[in-house]
Amino acid sequence: MLQNKRRGSGYALAAGFAMLLGSAAAPAFAEGPTLSEEAFERSKQLYFEQCAGCHGVLRKGATGKNLEPHWKKKGKDGTVTEGGTLQLGQERLEKIIAWGTEGGMNNFSEILSEQEIKDMATYIMLDPPKPPEMSLAQMRETRKVYVEEKDYPTKPLHGRNWENFFVVIERDAGKVAVIDGDTKEVLVHIPTGYAVHVIKASEHHKLAEPEDPGRFWYTMGRDGKMTKIDLWQTPDKMLVSEVTVAYDARDVAVSGDGKYIIGGAYWPPHFVISDAVTMEPLKVVSTRGVNVDGDYVEESRVAAIYTTPNEPTWLVAVKELGQMWQVDYSDIDNLRIDKIDSAKFLHDGFFDPTGRYFQIAANASNKMVVVDTKDRKLEAMIDVAALPHPGPGANWNDPKCGPVAGTTHLGVGTVSVWANDPAGRPDEAWKKCYEVETDGPGLFIRTHPNSKYVWADQTKHPDPEVQQAVQVISKETGEIVKTIQVTETDGNAAVHFEFNADGSEVWVSNWNMSDSLEPNGEIVVYDADTLEEKTRIKGLYAPTGKFNVHIRSNHVT
Repeated sequence: MLQNKRRGSGYALAAGFAMLLGSAAAPAFAEGPTLSEEAFERSKQLYFEQCAGCHGVLRKGATGKNLEPHWKKKGKDGTVTEGGTLQLGQERLEKIIAWGTEGGMNNFSEILSEQEIKDMATYIMLDPPKPPEMSLAQMRETRKVYVEEKDYPTKPLHGRNWENFFVVIERDAGKVAVIDGDTKEVLVHIPTGYAVHVIKASEHHKLAEPEDPGRFWYTMGRDGKMTKIDLWQTPDKMLVSEVTVAYDARDVAVSGDGKYIIGGAYWPPHFVISDAVTMEPLKVVSTRGVNVDGDYVEESRVAAIYTTPNEPTWLVAVKELGQMWQVDYSDIDNLRIDKIDSAKFLHDGFFDPTGRYFQIAANASNKMVVVDTKDRKLEAMIDVAALPHPGPGANWNDPKCGPVAGTTHLGVGTVSVWANDPAGRPDEAWKKCYEVETDGPGLFIRTHPNSKYVWADQTKHPDPEVQQAVQVISKETGEIVKTIQVTETDGNAAVHFEFNADGSEVWVSNWNMSDSLEPNGEIVVYDADTLEEKTRIKGLYAPTGKFNVHIRSNHVT
């Protein structure tokens, strides 16, 4: 969902994907839109970088609208509606791209030039090119080892409190920064895949823990490159290996026993199981299939993957199918997959405090879906506001409803809160408790068990002043107690939260969207109790997501 501005060498980071889409010039229509070959190639690259995540490579839509030149849709009552980008036309499309929409699409007038907007409007009125597949053999050829496994250290080599390290996505530079949470020093900028979407660590697990939970971290770039990071190494050797498993991808997770990693792709629509030690790809599973409406879906993408804390399984969100796949990794040669029907379009989510129930957003259905990972079935679906997007989510105790969880929304400035304790309060479980009206739609919500507050960003609002502010909600009253203006710099936005290990600090990204290939981004650190600013960590390239070792490896939400 995160969009941004990229110039210069930034284009090269994902060029391989665009080249694989084919280099033929756009088809010409007798009385329709045309583009020069150069403009077509440039727009194709920009579409991958800025648009494909929400609208799909084949442009059939998901979180974003269908962007095919012409489409037909049959309703449940049998009526057929038609539409398409050709129907909207050049001028209308340019305005939508430039100004954004109130439904959650940000404005691109600060991100793309006028000519790029003009060409993009034309490009999406042309038929979309189809990318190729990727075989297991192709993946294996991309594997690189920078530190041999036999040379991994048996203890940390830097003498620092690595369990309070923060691993920070530097989105457009194709890097990840490692920051010492105690000293606030930026230790290293590690080269990774383009626009890393998420980073996952080995975690504590109820059945079979990996060695040293939180030591190894795995990134997934939007170019399908997975990298392995060892926090026990000296900073210059923390990148130990990498492999590419797709052309376009979003998520990664580690098995509870630390033996395997799984990477989920947007294109080709599949997931890949690899050896967590060597990074060698072992198995590919296609996610194409029939959705909850009974329709076959070719571009059926893996939106998110999570390790279940109590079971030997992963949860794979198959976005366009409206299904959660619970994948049992205890025998990957005879893979068991339980396909759990729910709602479209599944995007991201988080576990309840027990680790049994997984709560995930179904964007297009305006629902939070709850999966029981013990019984491997659908537990509930909760009606929420438009386009829920909780990110890593938040669980806390409410004085009225007891244990609750919450989400922000892409489509409206609202935080929805629901009860999530079926064991202790079965009559209230999975029902809406209350809503909080914020100033604008956001991407992330976060809290900590030691905190009195819940934090929500507003990154998807088109007004820069709102984008640059975050709102703090009291757990006691459910009311906004403070609006914090993180930045006032043109082209910057406030996004994403992470607490430090003991919950005494909140880290917020000051995301320099307009010059993201320059080290002008910051992380702003706040006192979690007083809500006052403590310091700013400078010298970062487009910092977005941040992940604390202790918090993530211990499932603190």
